[in-house]
Amino acid sequence: MDKTTTQKGHPTGLWYLFGTEMWERFGYYLMLGIFSLYMIDGWNNGGMGFDAGKKSDIYGTYLGLVYLTPFIGGLLADRVLGYRRSIILGGLMMALGYFLLSIHDITSFYAGLFFIILGNGFFKPNISTLVGNLYSTEELKHKKDSGYNIFYMGINVGAFICNFVAAYMRLNFGWNFAFIAAGVGMLIGVIIFLSGTKHIRHVDVIKPLQAGDMPTTKILGSTILPMFVFGILGYLIPDNILGSDTNDAFIFGCVPVILFFIYLWFKSSGLEKRAIAALLAVFACVILFFAIFHQNGDALTVWAEDYTDREMPESVATVADKVDMAQTVENNAIVQLDDAAFKAKMEQLTAEEKAMPEVTKEEIAAKKEKSKIIAGYESSRKYFQNLGADKVPAQGSNLKLYSTELYQSINPMWVIVLTPILVGVWGFLRKRKKEPSTPTKIALGLLITALSALVMVGAVYATNGLSMKASSWWLIASYGVITLGELCLSPMGLSLVSKLSPPRITALMMGGFFLAISVGNKLAGMLSSLWEKIPEKQNYFYLNFGLVLGAAIMLFLMLKWLNGVMRENNVN
Repeated sequence: MDKTTTQKGHPTGLWYLFGTEMWERFGYYLMLGIFSLYMIDGWNNGGMGFDAGKKSDIYGTYLGLVYLTPFIGGLLADRVLGYRRSIILGGLMMALGYFLLSIHDITSFYAGLFFIILGNGFFKPNISTLVGNLYSTEELKHKKDSGYNIFYMGINVGAFICNFVAAYMRLNFGWNFAFIAAGVGMLIGVIIFLSGTKHIRHVDVIKPLQAGDMPTTKILGSTILPMFVFGILGYLIPDNILGSDTNDAFIFGCVPVILFFIYLWFKSSGLEKRAIAALLAVFACVILFFAIFHQNGDALTVWAEDYTDREMPESVATVADKVDMAQTVENNAIVQLDDAAFKAKMEQLTAEEKAMPEVTKEEIAAKKEKSKIIAGYESSRKYFQNLGADKVPAQGSNLKLYSTELYQSINPMWVIVLTPILVGVWGFLRKRKKEPSTPTKIALGLLITALSALVMVGAVYATNGLSMKASSWWLIASYGVITLGELCLSPMGLSLVSKLSPPRITALMMGGFFLAISVGNKLAGMLSSLWEKIPEKQNYFYLNFGLVLGAAIMLFLMLKWLNGVMRENNVN
């Protein structure tokens, strides 16, 4: 590698990939932070008006598919397109998807999700592969874990700032402008990538097929076609098995892809066979991490919306009001109406609209008033429902609240704070030759993640049977614990794939890692769908704790074997 391409001990290309990923994740997490809220918001308020069950079903299916398509994108990049073309193509498709979501229409809604899902498949595995390729020389190989930690921090800088933009856009201009902001962020990411391509070009190499490798068309024909067939069969099964038709379709559709990776292991030999087996074992365990982690956009968002005291301190509210960043709930005559009186008020407004012979300024004003009344009634009535009587404002007064989507910035905030500390700890241990192996770090990540669920058990007990709201500090603490687990696991998972994968199928195996995330994400939606069905919310979090603890125990039991495979392949 040319010495001029290194900066501060890391390749110059890393900083361009950092910037690209930062803006791509800005758009991705902006959309994800408001996704559940947008789906359950009323149609008159600009949302989709879905019920809680449909919302969780779509959320889980979307998150599952958005990490399933990297299998296809990784394969095509490895064999046909190359990494840079794939990343540009994926970025543009994702931008189009966000712009389509900004159109308040059911067809545009699903079309937008389709383009985001497809675009992420081309973008996500290949940018992660390029990061690993930058560290392929002997000179930089030992810095690969640190490189992935830095790259991962870029992900979370974007994820942190995006929710403030989402809240501002939603509160002041509506849902559609929030989605437009996501699309603009993705386009900025593509521009940064294009500007740094000269520092990345040398590691964008299409690997030639080796004797015995399955042709690309055969792989697609033996996985993608069966995936659709199995998915359709799963959808058509009478009396769904896994809670909904889409759950059945998704899990059944994953079966051919999972079998393909088992086939890869079966056909390989020697060190390659053991390396692929080790990766598949880790993939199986991390599924449950993502099943818990990605409830932040669904079950934990609902917790923040319904059960968290979001009132701003007066000093913060004063500043937030000046920049239009405070959510207001009012205690006035309208929001104090009971359901019957509220319905009567709506019928009166509807009658006034119908009495107008044509579209007039008065009719537009009446519709705006109706929408405002609905929004105020629904949000205030819901927020005051389990708020202590001493905290409900006097008649005619209001409360200034943190917007729910801002709680999505807690996790990336912790990533930004904890990453330098954790990198420093690993460096300190490395100098003393005591740094844990990458599989050990992943196992520790699973164990720490299990503890985050116990923090939320404490949050439930703090609400006195959900009759009052919990302090925001419970969510902040839970996100802090799970973030520490995430930093031990997620960037280390990317690093492990880059280290152990046979070079000719690195992006394909990266797609396998994202397949594990995909299944975990779908399980996150399936678990979130139980939220309304489990009245004792502490039991919901106990379930999360037990699932991820079981995965941690499995991985700890395999550590001796996994570390042996790492030594055989001369990596650590």
